[in-house]
Amino acid sequence: MVINTNISAQSAATMLQQSSANLSASLARLSSGSKITSPADDSAGLAVSMKLGAQISRTGAAQQNVSNAISFNQTQDGYLQQVNTALTRMSELSVSAQDVTKTSADLKLYQQEYKTLGAYVNDVATKSFNGVSLFNGNTLSVTSDSEGALFSNTGVNLGSTSYTAATGGDISTVAGAVQAVKDTETAINSLASDRANIGANEEALGYYNNQLSSLSNNLSAAKSQITDVDVATESTNYAKENILVQSGTAMLAQANSMPQSVLRLLS
Repeated sequence: MVINTNISAQSAATMLQQSSANLSASLARLSSGSKITSPADDSAGLAVSMKLGAQISRTGAAQQNVSNAISFNQTQDGYLQQVNTALTRMSELSVSAQDVTKTSADLKLYQQEYKTLGAYVNDVATKSFNGVSLFNGNTLSVTSDSEGALFSNTGVNLGSTSYTAATGGDISTVAGAVQAVKDTETAINSLASDRANIGANEEALGYYNNQLSSLSNNLSAAKSQITDVDVATESTNYAKENILVQSGTAMLAQANSMPQSVLRLLS
């Protein structure tokens, strides 16, 4: 029996130190809700979770871009619905102006309404969405995923000749009214095509939006598997380490008291 080197106490102290460290780590996990409270807990898992977190953020940004593009298209179509009403009325006026029972004074009244409606269509062509022109005909590139892929959002050009020929018509004469019928018909056909393109844009962007939403959920679930603590499992582990700390403390006290038995040999 020796007293200078208490191997039992040293071993108990080492085990107590390990149990205390494990207890502290378990407490940190439970209090933070994360399995990885420091890189040492899971260095590989930390690296993967960081990349997943970045992708989730990019996916959210792309989804916002797509949602804004959908709003852009919906705003376009809202205006074009009214343009359709105006062009339809202009087409009607063009035919009415060919009535042989109408006087030149009547035709001037038709022309006044026709001109006013044409001015409305021309004014719509100048509208914008958050400073971006709605009807300049430009195709917009919309970010459609977290890696920067682009969707081509087809534009609408209300300044094209298919529209301006109709809005600039003059139905104060029969000949002008005959031409206006053709011009308004061309404009309405162009409008139908443009609204169909907008509908296709909205449909495709809706698919992208749903895809990004699903991707974000799946990425979040994958990241959760790596970083989020299982409270039930960790509570069990905490209880185990707590018991080990208490028993280790008791055993260390016993190991430190063992050399006192040497005194019995000296008495």
